[in-house]
Amino acid sequence: MTSDKRAPGVRISDLSVVYRTPAGELPAVRGIDLELVPGTITGVVGESGSGKSTLALSLLNAVQPPGRISAGSVEIDGLGDVVALGGDDLRRARGRHVGYVFQAAQSSLNPLKTVGKQLLDLGRSHDVEDLPGLVKEARSLLDRMGMDGARVLDSHQHELSGGMRQRVGIMLALVLNAHLVVLDEPTTALDMITQATILRIIREVHEERGLTTLVITHDLGVVAEVADRLAVMYGGRVVEQGPTREVLGDPRHPYTRGLLQAIPRLVGDIDEARALPGRPPTLGTIPADGCVFRERCAVRMDVCETGEPPVLTQGPRIVACHAADMGPEAVTEPAKERQTVTAGVGDTPTTGEEQA
Repeated sequence: MTSDKRAPGVRISDLSVVYRTPAGELPAVRGIDLELVPGTITGVVGESGSGKSTLALSLLNAVQPPGRISAGSVEIDGLGDVVALGGDDLRRARGRHVGYVFQAAQSSLNPLKTVGKQLLDLGRSHDVEDLPGLVKEARSLLDRMGMDGARVLDSHQHELSGGMRQRVGIMLALVLNAHLVVLDEPTTALDMITQATILRIIREVHEERGLTTLVITHDLGVVAEVADRLAVMYGGRVVEQGPTREVLGDPRHPYTRGLLQAIPRLVGDIDEARALPGRPPTLGTIPADGCVFRERCAVRMDVCETGEPPVLTQGPRIVACHAADMGPEAVTEPAKERQTVTAGVGDTPTTGEEQA
C-alpha cells in the first residue's frame, strides 16, 4: 500500500488540558508551544506525571473525561486543527492521518480476537474497500519487523511476547498509511535486546515511509538514539527544547541537567550520578504561579516564586528559566546564595526507579 502523501508538520500552540476534580479543574498541561518539523523525529521526555501522555493524546483529540482540552490548538498539515474536529471527521483522522502506538501494548489489543480480526475491524471502521490488500500490507509490515506475519495475524495477544505486541502496535499505527505517528513509551518493560530492535525499527520505518514522528518516553537513552529534536516536560510545561544533541550536550534548564546527572554511570565514579531531590508535583500540587520546578531547583531565586519564567529563544534552543537568562554558568555553577532550597525538599531523594 503506497501513497504520495508527504510528512505533515504539526504546530501545537498554547495548548492546555485540565482535569475535573473535587478541588475544581486542575491543569495537567498548560501553555504548550511545540512544533514537529515535517520528516523529523521529536522526543518528549520527563518524569511520570509531567504531562507527556496527555500531550500525546491531544494530537488525537482523545483526552478522555474528566479531562478536556481547555485552550489552544493542534494544527496538522492537511488536516487542520484537530481540537476543532469531532464526529466522523475526527474518527477518520485517527488512523488514516495520525497513527498512535499506546504505552501498554498488551492493553491496546483485544484479548478475545486475533490480531487479524482486529486488523479487519480497523479496516472496516475506516471504510477500506480492499481488505485483502490491507491484510497483505499488514503481513508485509510484520515480516519487515522480523516476525512471521501470517502467524502473528492468526494469534491472540497472549500468544505474543511484549516485544511482539509492541511491533503489532506499530503495524496497526502504520497500516492505514498514516504519516504522523505518535509512540507512547515504545520501549517500556522490554529487555535491552528488544528495546534495541524496536528503536531500529522506528528509525528505519520513519525514514522509509517519510514520517513525522513523536516519541514519548522517560528514557533519555531512547531519545538520544532516535530523536532529531527534544522537548523536556515538567509539571505540565515544556521547560526546554531544541536539537537533541545540543540539549543533551549543553542543558540550559536545571531540570534537564538534573535528569542527566541522575543517569547511572557504566564507568568511572558511580557517585557522580545524583538523583533529583524531592518528588515531581501531582495534579493537585502543581504551583498555580511561578516556576513549576522551583521546589526542587538548586538555583532557585526569589523571582521564581511569582510569574512565569521567561521563554528565551537562543538560536534553535528554547528554554523557560530565569537562571538561563543569566547565562549557562548560572545553571551549571550556581552561586552559594542561590542554592537554598525550601526546607524539607531534598530530605527524601528519589531513587533511580522513581526517577524513571
